[in-house]
Amino acid sequence: MAARPLVARQPNERLQALIQEAGCSNAGLARRVNMVGAERGLDLRYDKTSVARWLRGQQPRGRAPGIIAEALGRKLGRTVTIDEVGMANGRNLASGVGLQFAPTVLGAIEQVCELWRSDVGRRDFLSGSTVAASALVEPSRDWLITGADPLVARSAGARVGASDVAAVRAMTDALVDLDRKFGSGHVRPVVVHYLNSVVSGMLSGSYREAVGRELFAAAARLTELAGYMAVDTGQPGLAQRYYIQALRLAQAAGDRAYGGYVLAASMSHLAAQLGNPREIAQLARAAQEGARGQVPPRAQAMFLAAEARGHALLGDATAFGRVAGLAEEALAAADPESGDDPAWIAHFDEAYLSDELAHCHRDLGQAREAARAAERSLAGHPEGRARRRAIGLALLAAAQVQQREVEQACRTGTRALELLSTLRSSRGVEYLGDLGERLEPYAGEAPVREFRARLDRHAA
Repeated sequence: MAARPLVARQPNERLQALIQEAGCSNAGLARRVNMVGAERGLDLRYDKTSVARWLRGQQPRGRAPGIIAEALGRKLGRTVTIDEVGMANGRNLASGVGLQFAPTVLGAIEQVCELWRSDVGRRDFLSGSTVAASALVEPSRDWLITGADPLVARSAGARVGASDVAAVRAMTDALVDLDRKFGSGHVRPVVVHYLNSVVSGMLSGSYREAVGRELFAAAARLTELAGYMAVDTGQPGLAQRYYIQALRLAQAAGDRAYGGYVLAASMSHLAAQLGNPREIAQLARAAQEGARGQVPPRAQAMFLAAEARGHALLGDATAFGRVAGLAEEALAAADPESGDDPAWIAHFDEAYLSDELAHCHRDLGQAREAARAAERSLAGHPEGRARRRAIGLALLAAAQVQQREVEQACRTGTRALELLSTLRSSRGVEYLGDLGERLEPYAGEAPVREFRARLDRHAA
């Protein structure tokens, strides 16, 4: 049998350039890669010799290329793809789709439409993607320093008019209502297919300047909703892509206020879920700075509440108290009869603010204050906000555990469980899981055993 011809490996110049840019030694990169791998449950044992082999052109197997890209991205403070580290090796290079804040309107259209197509097609790189804090913070910087797009009008494709934009807005309102009642597991596929089959055609169509701005604004809101639903279905890596593109679409719309909302309400909450408190505060402050003078008091209250959440997770009770007080003052100044509130912030009322503060007090270990805030939230949320009421009950139960009111916490948790049984919401399941962990020290008590048995049946 003839010997297989040897193929000379080419040095990985892309990887070499990134290592130099990061100011990282071979041994230092190996340590970082092993740490990221450990976070994902992998026992990696790379060393400086391994990195030297990669630089000579060796392609590591399995999930290693993605982990190497993540490790370098954290060091550089920005998103790095496997293509950039020279390890795509035939993989779908679109794995970076949705992660960039496109510099042009045309680029933004191409990127968001590719994201929608990939999502409908259930591309593996979307469903398996992870979240890097830098992937959230970097676009916020781009948004903060980038001027408005000078022109969005298009003259090619099917004509898009004001009635088409109105249809997108009406569809968004209907989908929001369904999501609140039944959870994203039931609704998200409809949202993504609508974006891919209808909204993408509109963005690629022909429209005047004024209609185009309104179209981008409507598309931004629906794209943000799809991101929120990705969070609620347990796909945070996909959510970050949608949030970045919603931010870019808001920029094309010339809507700084909504861009701030995406940062404070969407990206910062994703950072909170991932346990990155500094990024929460950074994103919320970027929202306040970038939308200064362009948002009504109700939106200001929401931006401040997001910042307060970051301070609470950092354990800074003083900063939390100061910012939370400002949020309450801003909400008190909001006039529901003024007509100043855009549709995307109209829902943020005293119940939602109390919900945010309940999270903060819980994270600061202020059990009585957390319970009072959760009770105010529950009193204000109508029955139609089923998921929000379930989360409020889980927060109240957690506060009751902190006060050692174990039996009462189990009763409250059971109410949350019953409500969540009518929904398809991963976020709700996470709150119940957190409650179950908080009850672990009392596992021998009968109410806890009974509640945990209910949890197990619900998970089955």
